[in-house]
Parts: sequence; C-alpha cells; structure tokens
Amino acid sequence: MNKYAVIVAGGSGTRMGAPMPKQYLPIGGMPVLMHTLRKFARAVSNIKLILVIPENDFELWTELCEQHQFQIPHQLVAGGKSRFQSVKNGLNMISDHEGLVAIHDGVRPFVEAEVIQSSYEVAAKSGSAIAVVALKDSIRKLQDDGKSVFQERQYFRLVQTPQTFQVSKIKKAFEVPELHTFTDDATVYEHQGWQVELIAGNLENIKITTPEDMVYAEFLLSK
Repeated sequence: MNKYAVIVAGGSGTRMGAPMPKQYLPIGGMPVLMHTLRKFARAVSNIKLILVIPENDFELWTELCEQHQFQIPHQLVAGGKSRFQSVKNGLNMISDHEGLVAIHDGVRPFVEAEVIQSSYEVAAKSGSAIAVVALKDSIRKLQDDGKSVFQERQYFRLVQTPQTFQVSKIKKAFEVPELHTFTDDATVYEHQGWQVELIAGNLENIKITTPEDMVYAEFLLSK
C-alpha cells in the first residue's frame, strides 16, 4: 500500500505571542514544521507528504525552504477555515483508495519513528491507529454544581497524532458535514460507526503551543 501523511499546520499561533505562527518558528536552527516533515520522511521510505497551511503563508514557506535549503519533497495545499476542512483539503489530494494516510499536527515534531511505523502497520490491519499515552496524574471530573468527582485514570488516555487510517475509510468519513463534536480525526471516523484502534504514542510528542513548549523543545533537541 502507498503511504501518505497529511501534515496540518493552519494555526495562527496567538498563544505563542510571536511575530509569526508557531509552525514557522525555529527550534534547533530550523522551523518546527521542517522537523516534523523530516521525521515522517525518515521513518517511512517513499512516503508521500502533503503539507496543509494557510494559502497566505505559501510565500513565507517557500522563502523558509530556500533559506534552510529544505529539499524533502512535499505537496503544498491550502488550509480551510477549520481543522476539519484543512484535513479534508489534504485528503482530497489523494486519488489512491487503497493506501494508508497518517494525519498529524505540524507542531508535533517529536513523534518517534516507531510510533509512525506502528501506526501504518496497525491501520493496514484494522482500518485505523490512534496514538495515545497514559495519564500520570490523578484526575477529577468537574460537575455542573461546582463539585468534582474522582476518576480512575487507568480508564483514560491522552490522544495525540498521528492518527492513521485506510484512505478509503477516512475519505468516506470526511464526506459528512462538519459537527462540533469532531474534536479530532478519530471522532470523524467514529461518526461512521467504526471503532478506532489505539496504539502507544510517546510522551515527548508534545504539541508546541506556548513559549514554555519552545523551551522544552530546545531541550529535547539537545538531548
């Protein structure tokens, strides 16, 4: 099966408080997005990379690629008004119905190669593979009356990306109108009545969102 990766980076980066969106900020001397694309290119041979960013950022991205001599092949696609629409735009670039596609947040550059490879292997067999990690801290559920209730953390998982699927199934799932209950690609897939398969992610696979995350990212690169 052909393997694809739709890398989504449509955020404005308002929480970062930086002059440009977080996906273009440098860590280790190179924009975050380039680290992410390189992870997938190195993990899977002959992978077809699709990068979804705002159309207004195309010129900036081209300049960054020239500046950093970034030559990993990828197809550039304009994002939509929501993550759902951006992912759909990326999926629409895939004409193959027998392949596998990983959908990944562009600002998660620390996903391990083993997680990426495992996601394709599991999705090929079961239709989907969603990277998750266990909770370390105790958790409580807030109720409408202001009180809280203890929850058994072993029954919960933190959801990451990649979220990998058989192309034919996930494209069918994205044919429906967008709903507010679609918090990620797995929930879109589940809307069809299909069960998702969970795989082990890696704790370092953080979503870079705040200035503190940038500091931690530099630390991870220095290890």
